[in-house]
Amino acid sequence: MALVENIQRKNLDPIEVALSYQRLIDEIQLTQENLSIRVGKKRSTVTNYLRLLKLDPILQTGMRDGFISMGHGRAMINVNDSEDQLAIYEKILREKLSVRQTEDLVKNLKSGTIAKPKKKMVPAFVKNSLKDINDYFGHKVDVTLNANGKGKISIPFHSEEDFNRIKNLLK
Repeated sequence: MALVENIQRKNLDPIEVALSYQRLIDEIQLTQENLSIRVGKKRSTVTNYLRLLKLDPILQTGMRDGFISMGHGRAMINVNDSEDQLAIYEKILREKLSVRQTEDLVKNLKSGTIAKPKKKMVPAFVKNSLKDINDYFGHKVDVTLNANGKGKISIPFHSEEDFNRIKNLLK
């Protein structure tokens, strides 16, 4: 009961809450469902806290110390490689990324549309042609590359008229 009351305190960081939940599960052999009833939280909330314990210990410490939020941590849970987690963590701190930006970074990493955050080399043939492509379409064209050297070209448009103009250029 004391542990449940301790969890209810407002000033616990997410890792302390997760560790307390894990301790209750281990010591009293509660299921996540039973634990959620005992602490008065949804089962999904309990699960989300427990998943934070899968993060690299450095990220857990960063969360405990308030450098990143629980949202940042949740965004990185599905990144299995510890080096990738740490690279993302460093980028969050260096560039003061929001949770949404972190989610996008992780999504891009998982889909392979960007190389790992540490290395982003644009081949010379792309660099040399980019200005010509931008001039041709009249917009800053975005080129993304994956680790295999395959890429994608994105051409922005600002209206239906602009879209039709670009469509005609592509013909």
